[in-house]
Amino acid sequence: MIAIIDYGVGNIFSLCSSFKYIGADAKLTSDEAEVRRADKILLPGVGAFSDAAAKLRACGMWEVLLDECAKGKPLMGICLGMQMLFEKSMEYGEHKGLALIPGEVVPIAPVVPKDYKIPHIGWNALHFKGEKSPLFKYVNEGECVYFVHSYYASGCEESTIATCEYSAELTAAVQRGNVMGTQFHPEKSGEVGLNILRAFVEM
Repeated sequence: MIAIIDYGVGNIFSLCSSFKYIGADAKLTSDEAEVRRADKILLPGVGAFSDAAAKLRACGMWEVLLDECAKGKPLMGICLGMQMLFEKSMEYGEHKGLALIPGEVVPIAPVVPKDYKIPHIGWNALHFKGEKSPLFKYVNEGECVYFVHSYYASGCEESTIATCEYSAELTAAVQRGNVMGTQFHPEKSGEVGLNILRAFVEM
């Protein structure tokens, strides 16, 4: 079973519908026992980093995630959920992340031309880095996925498994051992996104 962490900041309906569509056993939960029994964990997220971090702590999932990841359980973060995996975010101040992947979350605006719209919204092609991750086993180089974000992960070159181009090269996906994340939304990325979720289910 895949435990989808319910802490009040995720795009839950689309995500749950996507797992149902591909026939995966996924459950939305904030129950510690269920998360610990799960085979894999998925951390969704939309909104502000500081608010999400506070809610994750308040529902008791912060330490549970760290504990289960330390045991080797696969964890995947999506969008803000991916950003939470890093050491810190510079979104409206400095805020501590789960520190499961080295790096920090910084604004996109300083690295793109002033006429580029922020947030970065739309479909962009994936460009794989290094040896192709098992997360992309059903995805081809250059296939497009859907992004909505104003901040991106920086200083994480060793963990970056895919990037996208928005004038600058931005981090699209990361993986460090059993911990991985996508800045884009697989649940809003059509068949390509469903194939990424399928690959996660099979890990």
